[in-house]
Amino acid sequence: MSIAETLISKLVDANDIPALDRFGITRDHFLTQVEREAHDFIRKHSAENRGEAPSYVTLVENVPDFTYIPAVSDSYEYLARKLKETYGKQALGKFLNDDTKELTRRYDDIGKGTDIAAFKAFLVGQLDAIDRMSSVRANVGIDVAANGQRFLTEYEARAAGLSHRIWPSKFPSLNAAIGGGYYSSNMYVVYARSGRGKSILTMEEAIEFAYQGATVLVWALEMGWFEWMARFFSSTSARNGITNATIDGVDYDAGFDNRALQSAKLSPEDHEAFREFISKINDSLPGRIILRATDEESFTDRSLNALKADIIETGADVVIVDPFYYLTYEKNTARTTGGDAAATSQKLRLLTGSLGVVTIAITQADEDASEKDEDGVRELRLPKRSDVKKTSSLLEDAALLIGADTLAHEGRGIIGVGKGRSGGEDTQIEIVYLPNWGIVREPNAVDTALKFVGKY
Repeated sequence: MSIAETLISKLVDANDIPALDRFGITRDHFLTQVEREAHDFIRKHSAENRGEAPSYVTLVENVPDFTYIPAVSDSYEYLARKLKETYGKQALGKFLNDDTKELTRRYDDIGKGTDIAAFKAFLVGQLDAIDRMSSVRANVGIDVAANGQRFLTEYEARAAGLSHRIWPSKFPSLNAAIGGGYYSSNMYVVYARSGRGKSILTMEEAIEFAYQGATVLVWALEMGWFEWMARFFSSTSARNGITNATIDGVDYDAGFDNRALQSAKLSPEDHEAFREFISKINDSLPGRIILRATDEESFTDRSLNALKADIIETGADVVIVDPFYYLTYEKNTARTTGGDAAATSQKLRLLTGSLGVVTIAITQADEDASEKDEDGVRELRLPKRSDVKKTSSLLEDAALLIGADTLAHEGRGIIGVGKGRSGGEDTQIEIVYLPNWGIVREPNAVDTALKFVGKY
């Protein structure tokens, strides 16, 4: 049993191969052939299996001489320090003993005219390299008062669009309320009661981000790929006013009829126009939307480890999880009610920060039996923040909580800020909501005028 085998056993049990990189551990730190083979195997397995570590059984089958040690309780810091101390002792011994001839040759060169500074630089360089490879990071966190220059450098990088980005919303009033848009490394939660358009509203944001040049990864966990893409094409074509729709006597620049797309019943004229639109859409969209839909045959792993692997592979700037509660939850190690969902929310928040992405998680609000009056008429009403269904941890972990309600038959809706870390709470924004024609936006001057004369 070696310290290397102890560390690798812990990595496998914790399914945490990235810990190698967090603690700066490379192949060179493993001193025996068996240790290096085990290191190489877990790295290769993780790369080929969406970030997943092998089981200890698989590891031992592939590296038979490896000694697996169960239930390692020592911390990563301790194990990494001991591993690097062992490496450092061996590397120093090799340098002073095995490489004596090289040292002697370089020292003798001084008498042949070589500058003594060159020998000193060689000596110091070799010792520094050993020291770097055998040390574990000692600094914890950032001394904020001593790092003003670091802040200034990051500020200027952000101002130039070279670092963390802000992705503006499609809805200008929302941008005004929340400080300009969605900030990378933050998690946002959109919630509404069932059937009120939360997926459509979030899709509109995804499309907006792609038009700004973002790579957007969408995990559509309850919507099939054909339906999602039909709505996408309806919305993007509406941006270009491909068709004209008269709704309740009002003319709109609209997109292709979503229901006709989904049922494959476009008119011959629209079918031809759609073929032309499809041929050009890829060239007109600056960013990318990568869709993983619930009916994708290979999309069976809905864990956060799989999500992380997808983010890394696609280079996503924005991630949408629709809905959150269809993820494969983390284990409820706290053994508390709702602990599995809470653990998943917390890990999703950590993943968002560590990868520097914007994450939008969609969840459902509890139903409200009192939302209709005695005549059965329902008025627009945003859900309360306490109505966040499935887990209150989402409410706590989100930088921003966005509620929504719509009356599709009336073509209108509202969105609002239920919680905002940077302000904006209790903001309510009226929207035009005609998703069948790809029209989901804030009202313009014409819409507002028609509303007041009773035509909207």
